[in-house]
Amino acid sequence: MQIILLEKVQNVGNLGDVVKVKDGYARNFLIPQGKAKRATPDNLKLLESKRADLEKAAAEKLAHAEAQAEKLAGTTLRIVQKAGVDGRLFGSVTNVDIVEALKAQGFTVEKSAIRMPTGPLKQVGEHRVGVALHTDVTTEIAINVVGDTVQG
Repeated sequence: MQIILLEKVQNVGNLGDVVKVKDGYARNFLIPQGKAKRATPDNLKLLESKRADLEKAAAEKLAHAEAQAEKLAGTTLRIVQKAGVDGRLFGSVTNVDIVEALKAQGFTVEKSAIRMPTGPLKQVGEHRVGVALHTDVTTEIAINVVGDTVQG
């Protein structure tokens, strides 16, 4: 399906690009999220008239994400989980736990923005986790997982 991108989409294209993507990706994700429109002649004319507004909005989003990344950079979160004596956690620390801890410190981050390349954290200790606030803005935070040992 041919679509017009209304904002930058990772691995697809930039604002204003006319690209071909799979039908399901366009119908189920890009169009409902407001990230794209069908590439019809009317929509192409509409895009040209609104391009300046869209670029201004994209620049504002980018500036907001950069400001938030600056505040987040160097942040260390302390998360307490039940753990055995060997340091393995009962359960794991997921992106939802990280978002809750960030919310407690006054940051608003979507759970889909948390990048955990090795999956959920299952060990006690210091871990580095990426936070993608925008397609062009990512930062890293430290997660200090502390074990609440269970005595048996």
